[in-house]
Amino acid sequence: MEGLQIAAVLRELPERPRPTRGWRFPAEDTAVLALAGGPDLVLRYRPPSPELALTESAGGGPARTPFQKLLAARARGPLLRAEQLKLDRVVVFEFGGEEGFVDVPPVRLVFELTGRNANLILTDLEGRILGVDRVVTPEQNRYRQVRPGLTWTPPPPYEKLDPRTLEEGDLAPLLGRPLARALVQTVDGVGPRLAAEAAHRAGLEPDRNVRPEDLPRLRRALASLVSDPTPSREARTPSWREETEAALRKPLLAALERRKKTLERRLEDYARARSDLAKAERWQRYGDLLLAYAHQIPAHAKRAVLEDWESGEPVEIPLDPALSPSENAERYYRRAKRARARAQRAEREAPRTRRELEALEREIEAVRQLPLPELQRRLREQRPHETTGPGLRLEAPGGFEVWVGRNRRENDWLTRSAHSGDVWMHAQGVPGSHVIVRARGKPVPLETLLFAARLAAYHSRARGEKNVPVDYTLKKHVWRPKGAAPGEVLYTQAKTLFVDAEAPEH
Repeated sequence: MEGLQIAAVLRELPERPRPTRGWRFPAEDTAVLALAGGPDLVLRYRPPSPELALTESAGGGPARTPFQKLLAARARGPLLRAEQLKLDRVVVFEFGGEEGFVDVPPVRLVFELTGRNANLILTDLEGRILGVDRVVTPEQNRYRQVRPGLTWTPPPPYEKLDPRTLEEGDLAPLLGRPLARALVQTVDGVGPRLAAEAAHRAGLEPDRNVRPEDLPRLRRALASLVSDPTPSREARTPSWREETEAALRKPLLAALERRKKTLERRLEDYARARSDLAKAERWQRYGDLLLAYAHQIPAHAKRAVLEDWESGEPVEIPLDPALSPSENAERYYRRAKRARARAQRAEREAPRTRRELEALEREIEAVRQLPLPELQRRLREQRPHETTGPGLRLEAPGGFEVWVGRNRRENDWLTRSAHSGDVWMHAQGVPGSHVIVRARGKPVPLETLLFAARLAAYHSRARGEKNVPVDYTLKKHVWRPKGAAPGEVLYTQAKTLFVDAEAPEH
């Protein structure tokens, strides 16, 4: 489900607070909340296609899983509110609890309808997780864990257009971009299916670039989606081929956009350098005046007011009190010289950079139109260093290629370039090389692991020692912490081999 579809379901909920008549469970991935005097609220919460719906007389029986038992016992009392976070695919239900022989305190039920990451989470009113359908461990997601005892954190904030309140002028950011993709990236609550539906209702092709005359039709289409987000059969949703093309096009465009930003910043630097040329003339004049009137300037002065012999006007010159007048003059001469050199370089390089930027913009537009075979060929050509590149490249017993980093930067490059199914190694507890066995998910024999482990021990500070522990794990369990220096990593699910730190025979 997409955000607008979820909002439409929540609009149909009866007025709140609403008494409830308990839970039923038709399946291990489905929970039904019976609402007094109204339809049943159905939550299908297992990936990859979670769903929220209202239906009359949904079936079901007793709890089938431990989490369902917890849900039936703790999510009780009236339904006080059902809140969608913006138009995101996250809904928070709040239950008022019950008084009785054993009171049931109020709780919240968080339904994350986020595709393959869908989940159902029960928390107290402070956000502490009481139970969860799918526990998310650090091994599964090192950025966000979901398990009892932790505090539930909502998705990170984002800024998108709200289709419920937008005006025609608000859609200007869509201009010049492929329609369906721009809607998904810019308008809240709209995913690929509703983007295709909006294009259909506007009478436009999903992959055409948005033009100014399209905006009124798009605004009307989005307003109709807010009222009724049910996709029609005629709407053309992205095909497998189109989705594949979009996935392949994304890294190519990202690399080109990064280069474009670099060139744009360079042109901004050149513009500043040309504007600083006027300052160079002033700094040169400061130096001349300081040398001419050096005998009149007291020691350790922070400024000097000197008469300009050309204009006859007094000139105030900031000084470094730690320097003599002649040293201050020399400093201004150096600044003037550097400013002139930067301006000259800007005059020389700016036209070439501008031409390069124009060519890059043409290439970006061409990549947006590339067909699938050409995209695949481009990606093969851009895949870095499949056979050659930084680091040592050796062949291990069993025919596997082994990479060995020889410094921090090579360690960083090799680890980032490795396949998620490659084996990563490092001598335990000492500085040394990152070693990669290019396995790509294939089983690696012990002989190959020992060969690579000896390389990791030999290319470490433990070289020459006996019985050196070497940790190894799959590359997908290795990551560089935010802000860490190149080559500094953390890893999980490691095993350890003990080898002598001597160069293996190969």
